Amino acid sequence: MRENTPTAGRSSSRWQRFIDRELLRLSQDRAPVIMTVLGVITGLLAGAVVIAFRLLYESGQGVFLAGGPERFETLEGWQRLTLTIAGAALIGLYLQWLARAGARTGIAYVIERTAYHQALLPVRNAIHQFVAGAMAIVSGQSVGREGPSVHLGATAGSQVGQRFGLPNNSLRVLVACGTAAAIGASFNTPLAGVAFAMEVVVMEYTIAGFLPVIVASVVATALAHGVFGADIAFVIPALGLQGLHELPLVIGLGLAVGGLAALFIRALRLVSGLLRGWPVVARAALGGGIVGLIALPVPQVMGIGYDTLAATLNGEIGTGLLLAIIAGKLVATVAVLGLGIPGGLIGPTLVIGAAAGGALGLFYESLMSAPFGGMALYVLLGMGAMMGATLRAPLAALIAMLELTANPGVIMPGMLAIAAATMATRELFRTDSVYHLALGERGLDPRRNPLLQAASRLGVLQIIDTRLTVLAPAPTEDALHAGLAQGSNWLLQIGDDSTSARLYDAQVLARQLADGQRPSGGDEVITLDARASLREALERLRTAQAEALVVTGRGGRDQTDFLGVVSRSAIQQAYLASSPPGS
Repeated sequence: MRENTPTAGRSSSRWQRFIDRELLRLSQDRAPVIMTVLGVITGLLAGAVVIAFRLLYESGQGVFLAGGPERFETLEGWQRLTLTIAGAALIGLYLQWLARAGARTGIAYVIERTAYHQALLPVRNAIHQFVAGAMAIVSGQSVGREGPSVHLGATAGSQVGQRFGLPNNSLRVLVACGTAAAIGASFNTPLAGVAFAMEVVVMEYTIAGFLPVIVASVVATALAHGVFGADIAFVIPALGLQGLHELPLVIGLGLAVGGLAALFIRALRLVSGLLRGWPVVARAALGGGIVGLIALPVPQVMGIGYDTLAATLNGEIGTGLLLAIIAGKLVATVAVLGLGIPGGLIGPTLVIGAAAGGALGLFYESLMSAPFGGMALYVLLGMGAMMGATLRAPLAALIAMLELTANPGVIMPGMLAIAAATMATRELFRTDSVYHLALGERGLDPRRNPLLQAASRLGVLQIIDTRLTVLAPAPTEDALHAGLAQGSNWLLQIGDDSTSARLYDAQVLARQLADGQRPSGGDEVITLDARASLREALERLRTAQAEALVVTGRGGRDQTDFLGVVSRSAIQQAYLASSPPGS
């Protein structure tokens, strides 16, 4: 630390003033143009990473599968079993010997880092997600590609913000940009990507954060169109209800799928707690072995399952096989994810939901004498209901149904099925979303404290009190009077090391001097980086049991600037000022 004024060591050039002004606007969540530009950059980067991820695992599958990606049915039974066990063991070796401390991956990890660690996502974990996730899909494990894709995209957004030195509250928006971009590029569902980012990852909708997230999703999806084409995932005829008499059937489907979602979530959490003392390699190999054994009679459980979804929508699978897919895919996914193989679960939930919807659709059709919407409609409703209930993301599930099939006739029945499934999972079976249940087991739930959530959106720069005078070590009484004469609210006495720094409240100091008292030693200085959010300031004040902290920035030649003071009362006043009347 060194003696300076709040702006000492900082360039007074027009460019520096522009940067300071924009950083302040970013901390206030009021810089839509800059955030939109950063959203474009994030969309390009996240889209490129997700495209590279998809090309990697599709080319890897091409080595084993003569029929093309996802065609695990073309393999012999012993080949399927060998592939899943060997692939899982290889993943376990990678996680145990190379990943180690950076082995935590997936959407739950992204949510935790966003809510509790200022959206700071490290590159190391993303690299391990890229490698291990690709190996899991190539070797036919029952996992999806969206979990790795979201982790990669969110990390891309976080790294963009970190490289530009943005306030931490802006990193949340960029993580949402990367999430939406990843979903859009991976599934050709840009709007569902936006809804997923807002509902699942940042868990809020804000006007300021919406625009850059939309732009990032569009940019990444357009980039993916240039590589994979713009075709929708599933081409099916126009679907829709044939009358109001089908509404009870839709509700029944939603309730049944809601129970299936609760079973899936509870089973996954149960298996995740088993065999924790086993080596990672053994756990992973066991999970792969379970997948391989199930795949002997039901090869449709292997891989992401988009080919199985297409066959189900086209009515190519009978009731017996649909029931086998429901049970097999559920058990295989629970085993492989619960025992530690990194991968996504949205793809498997879509397959499970589609199979359940198809089986119910065939059952309904056998009973109906009145006009009927057809099996494909109920397959699609099952997909959306399972996704919405499992993730507790009804809007993202509804939009995904629409974008994956370009079929607007599913909107109204889809809303009803998703609502019924979500309510059944939550109220009848008392089960939280799969991600928040996992966080809750560790004592974490970012939804519990709305004040901290709101504080995460804003930076400390917007409430910083810059009326700070920096004093030399051991100031004389004349120096204290001179500091007060400058109209400062705070006086900072610095020394040769941080332990000798002291912060004085100017009002308290003025009273002491006026009464002829010897000035007290001041408060111990607690510092906070200028990029911090109000949430970080609150947590730092609580931990230190302090009333104020000094905000610091980087000056020239790696020196520290003292920018001002943030007090507990200022944070409280800012919260009250932003709260609606009567709240």
